[in-house]
Amino acid sequence: MFGSLFGFIIPFIIALIVIVFIHEWGHFIVGRLCGVKVEEFSIGFGREIFGYTANNGTRWKLCLLPIGGFVKFEGDLNAASFPDATPQELRSATSFPSQPVWKRALIVAAGPIANFVLAISIFTTFFMLLGVPSVTSEIGKIVPGGAASAAQLQPGDFIRKINGNLTESFDDVVYFVRFRPDEDMVLTIDRKGQIFDVSVRSKVETIADNFGGSLRIGRLGIESTPKNTVKKLSFVDALGKGVSDTWRIISTTLRYLKKIVVGEESSKMIGGPISIAKGAGDAAKLGPAGLVWFIAFISVSIGLINLFPVPMLDGGHLVFYAIEAIRGKPVGPKAQEWGMRIGLSLVLMLMIFGTLNDFIRLGTMFN
Repeated sequence: MFGSLFGFIIPFIIALIVIVFIHEWGHFIVGRLCGVKVEEFSIGFGREIFGYTANNGTRWKLCLLPIGGFVKFEGDLNAASFPDATPQELRSATSFPSQPVWKRALIVAAGPIANFVLAISIFTTFFMLLGVPSVTSEIGKIVPGGAASAAQLQPGDFIRKINGNLTESFDDVVYFVRFRPDEDMVLTIDRKGQIFDVSVRSKVETIADNFGGSLRIGRLGIESTPKNTVKKLSFVDALGKGVSDTWRIISTTLRYLKKIVVGEESSKMIGGPISIAKGAGDAAKLGPAGLVWFIAFISVSIGLINLFPVPMLDGGHLVFYAIEAIRGKPVGPKAQEWGMRIGLSLVLMLMIFGTLNDFIRLGTMFN
């Protein structure tokens, strides 16, 4: 088990460093464009392993624990961008707290946006260079006892829409149904030119995910035709699909989180760093392309999580700035301090919960 575990450490660290660097680079570059002085750019926390100070005064460093990173601007008290005690009238024009609220919001939002841009760039490059499989939405086979069989669908039928959403490929059909287990849906069927609607209820299947846990997914009980081609996309088409796939990851993540909150899915689905390491290791086994694809996927998730309206995260800062824009003055230091404490507690609780889930399933993850 430990040999397998070690095999996941290097891909995990590579993926994490790339994602964290891009995230912090977003904060850094927009901050510099807005005229803010950057005192530190750190990958990781804790003791500095090595680093150097650039001519502009920024300290670039790699720290012992590569589980995150931060950009510390002039006027920041700490890595969480909590303002120091310097009175506003004594702050320099290059400090972060001296900037108008729209600039501060833009700098904070740039981190998650950079994560999304990284994913879109990777997806776009893959679609241009390697292409995408193209399988029509034609049904090749009906699985006995499945939802499609109960709805009397037939081989040769084309699924043109599901709940009004266009399904131009078989992947579109699989994607839509997969995340809707045991749900009613309306399929628009094209049978030799005859268009009609059919109501079906997806079946539920439990499968292993890539992180050592399990997922409940929806199935129609159909298989595609063997008519499979790979098509390389133009830049415009590849970019469009890159944006679309990035949004799919975001919407799917939000959908699952909603189901966990309302009790439709188990909270055991939430994983921690060990689960991510397992996913990175499995992706690396497919070669460099597999690891790069995994980096894109996780980059979207990291960007999304950072936008949650929780103090300590970028989304929490954006909430404070929104309140400031409405009130015309910053949120009081006491309120910010308590918000940061609550936010830190929530983040730590989530990390501990995810890690506990990891340890519970650790015995099966690395078999």
